[in-house]
Amino acid sequence: MDTSAPVRILTVCTGNICRSPVAERLLQAGLDQVVPGGFQVASAGTRALVGEPMQPISADIVRTFGGDPEGFAARQLTPKILRGVDLVLTMTSGHRGEVLQLDASLLKRTFTIREFARMLDVLDQRAAGADSQPAAVVSSRDASSRDPSSGDAGSRTHGSDAEGGLAATAALWRGLAARAAGVRHLSLPADASDNDIVDPYRRAPEVYREMEDQLAPAIVSILRHARLNFPAGGQ
Repeated sequence: MDTSAPVRILTVCTGNICRSPVAERLLQAGLDQVVPGGFQVASAGTRALVGEPMQPISADIVRTFGGDPEGFAARQLTPKILRGVDLVLTMTSGHRGEVLQLDASLLKRTFTIREFARMLDVLDQRAAGADSQPAAVVSSRDASSRDPSSGDAGSRTHGSDAEGGLAATAALWRGLAARAAGVRHLSLPADASDNDIVDPYRRAPEVYREMEDQLAPAIVSILRHARLNFPAGGQ
């Protein structure tokens, strides 16, 4: 495997027009800001409305948070799409089961997005508690490269350093599923339904807002983890 290849993340819902496209586009936009070129986020549906664009309210949500909904077309989830994926984030526990029916080898790399976000919160809380400086997980080299007082040093990063940063990101995230699963017992929800994102398809705008309220915090947690664990040698 090319260690500098982008980390491949797949988000999954039912029709691939409401929930998983929002997660796809917002995760991609946020992760691109942290590690440009380090991630490739896509989505698919277990019963996709193949070729359909994102639902208008979902597209509005993507724009609100700085993503781009343009050019989206729904895809049917297949074993081929799952092949080579590093992390699968589903919108419900039911979707997780359907993913595993297609490819059981993904058992340890498939989570509901809310479950995965809670696990990352636990990992980040542990890291903060283990060090007196909350940002200590970011190396001093990274900090200086992004410090305005250090001039444009970040823009002068050599190609080899950039490649090293991508490789470090890939290694970190390809081992993340196992680390997250290790704290699952510390991140269990009060109710199993708290693992799921509500399906707003053909429902009132208020249900889309409920979807947004459930999905946005999970995306923020994932992006925060990426930022806090920015690798040495990154851009």
